[in-house]
Amino acid sequence: MPEAPGLLVLMGSGETSPTMVEVHRAAARRLRPGARAVLLDTPYAFQENAADISARARRYFARSVGLDVDVAPDAEARVAGADWVFSGPGSPTYALDRWARSGVSGDLRARVRARSGVTVLASAAACTAGLATVPVYEIYKVGAEPHWREGIDLLEPLGLRAVLIPHFDNAEGGTHDTRYCYLGERRLSRMERELPPGTAVLGVDEHTALVIDLVTEAVEVAGRGGVTVRLPGSATVLPAGTRTGLAELRHLAEGGAGAGGAPMSSTPAAAPQAGVTLEETIHASERAFAEAVAAPDLAAAARVVLELEAEIVSWAADTEEDAGGVEQARELMRLLIARLGEQAATAGVHTVIGPLLALRGELRAQGGYAVADALREALLEGGVLVEDTPDGPRWSVAPPSRVR
Repeated sequence: MPEAPGLLVLMGSGETSPTMVEVHRAAARRLRPGARAVLLDTPYAFQENAADISARARRYFARSVGLDVDVAPDAEARVAGADWVFSGPGSPTYALDRWARSGVSGDLRARVRARSGVTVLASAAACTAGLATVPVYEIYKVGAEPHWREGIDLLEPLGLRAVLIPHFDNAEGGTHDTRYCYLGERRLSRMERELPPGTAVLGVDEHTALVIDLVTEAVEVAGRGGVTVRLPGSATVLPAGTRTGLAELRHLAEGGAGAGGAPMSSTPAAAPQAGVTLEETIHASERAFAEAVAAPDLAAAARVVLELEAEIVSWAADTEEDAGGVEQARELMRLLIARLGEQAATAGVHTVIGPLLALRGELRAQGGYAVADALREALLEGGVLVEDTPDGPRWSVAPPSRVR
């Protein structure tokens, strides 16, 4: 391990979710023992729940990555001397304004220029990394005319004349185009014409990271999606698992041979297993539950609820609010629990009570008392009274007065 590792990691989203754990762990393995790790809360510091977001992020890095992270307000941060620096979701323009005043912008550029330290920017923070920044809040949520803001340009010391757009493959708009960090094709095409000549767009998909070794100049695409190098009239997609070099990435960004195809001298690697997203888990759980109830196999249906609850716990630190978030998963779990209770009334108590009590016991054993209580309430709605005793749970058909 080098004494002063140099690494720049730019994530499209999912920075505190299970999908990016292995990317974080790989970066953390480069650090010296006792490394100083700093989380810049600036992009979301204006939010009322900023302290909660920071607390969840700290738990994620401590439990999943093995990093003890300090939260540093930008005015007090001295990121230049930190071994590891992370910043994530929120407003790109809020971060730009604060970092410009506090000197953090210069500190971040100095880290990259010196090819030293691990710097991880994700989502809103990653959006600031190029020579220009998408003011996504102002355009998408407030309705401002499409425009650019000056970025902190961490890519310039690497010889890359580019802007960086996270959430590049976002599809949560449904009936309208939310690709390219919620810009869509129409607005991005218009904005591209306003960039300085020779400027490329680097698009990083959700749950995906562009990893640049600042010392060896090795480049890797990790995660679930890809990185797009986009120029007027052409686009090259580097899928997850691609390993290439910074020289080849520069070549693509300059419109050299290979644009529209595979990068010169790149080495495709087996795509790492980044896991499924929580949105995918939600849809899969709905399908599996419906199939189990139709069978009918109540034990399998109960298992679906248990597995969904475990996924919710593993995603609890996620600091973004993308489609398929934790609250949506909780809503689905409550719905599935209610349906399990309904089965007690329609399928016959003796048919369903065994699997449901087993599910409740597993939930309690894992500390999921709130979910176990919700299941007990659902059973009561279905006409079954469950009481906990020193000898274990006891059930009976609830008297009419007890059923709401």
